[in-house]
Amino acid sequence: MKGERLKKLKVRISSFSLKDMLNFKNLPLRRDKAIEAAEDKEIVADFPINNNARALHPDYQKMVVQGIIDRDSLGTKTLVLKKADGSAAAWFRPGQYVSLKMKIGSSYVSRPYSVSSSPKMTRDGKIHVTVRPKEGGFVSKHLLEDVKVGDSLLVSGPDGQFYHDPLRDSSNVVAIAGGSGITPFISMAFAIRDGIEDFNLTIISGSRTGDSILFRKELEVLQEETDRVKVVHVLSEEKKDGFEHGFITADLIKKYAPEDYSLFICGPQGLYTHMDTEVAKLGLPARRVRREILGAEIRAEDGAFETYTLKVIQGPQVFEIPARSDESLLVAIERGGIMAPSKCRSGECGWCRSKLLSGKVFIPCSHDSRRQKDRESDHIHVCVTFPQSDIVLEIPRGDYPVD
Repeated sequence: MKGERLKKLKVRISSFSLKDMLNFKNLPLRRDKAIEAAEDKEIVADFPINNNARALHPDYQKMVVQGIIDRDSLGTKTLVLKKADGSAAAWFRPGQYVSLKMKIGSSYVSRPYSVSSSPKMTRDGKIHVTVRPKEGGFVSKHLLEDVKVGDSLLVSGPDGQFYHDPLRDSSNVVAIAGGSGITPFISMAFAIRDGIEDFNLTIISGSRTGDSILFRKELEVLQEETDRVKVVHVLSEEKKDGFEHGFITADLIKKYAPEDYSLFICGPQGLYTHMDTEVAKLGLPARRVRREILGAEIRAEDGAFETYTLKVIQGPQVFEIPARSDESLLVAIERGGIMAPSKCRSGECGWCRSKLLSGKVFIPCSHDSRRQKDRESDHIHVCVTFPQSDIVLEIPRGDYPVD
């Protein structure tokens, strides 16, 4: 029966001869002779698909500060960054962030910032990141006061999931922005104007006063350039004609939202806490509510802080540094001059995933996004982990050559 099927398929089967065995045995010999006869030159593997992958997903980009734009009286500035070699910058989805990596004194630090420009600018090698002063902010102070035009910065490739996805999100987006939380939404608005994104955007932006509104002029121009972007300003400390007053509430969202929409929220921790209650009143399915929490302020448990000893094992190197209970392990590692990988600083991306060898730690439930297997094997995200005793920790090597 089997032979009949093979005949129908016209498959020829030949016996394995002595000649075949000799050919197989001599394969290594023929290979070695071919290698010896070949030209002695360096093998260069240059494949277009690999080049494209590196351009779209670089580990880092060497960029130069081409310009600095003053934004408001509070000292907020936009850094205009351009690829140092003149090539195109990595393409990003509006709403994504990049991580700036730098050395300040003896500390290796990184901070995530949403890109505040249109993806169209990447063709000219440019992106914008906007930095607002933060009380006690170590990195923001450096970026705002020390960084000058012509300085170099290392910038990661784009990352994050805070962007419009037509398979998941409505074609209408209502964006809730608090202060500098406007940055991912201004990028979305630019992209809609430029024909890169295809959805309608209503921005409800909360500010203290009219003078503290970020990107006010740009938002006014965008509304004139496209009817797919609408902006509602809400002032908490000032009453003004043409502006809403108070706080962003469920009733205010219903006033301006279309019948079907996705809700995107970005701002300081206080905004998220406030919006938790208001969003519950809207009755939206969970998939229609998106929150961007990168770099959000994460607190340890209340109480007087203690200082513990943190032993860090990184390859063959071992460090012992102090770690405060009210600061994350990542902050202690950076303060100790150790280069460690990090990106989102909110417990989401897993870039700072490390092995807890011994000690007791606290991880806020709201920021514990580890896989179940990591929980069982004592792997932690050091950006959202706080010490509660002396700690022994094994961390991966730093990911950017900042020296």
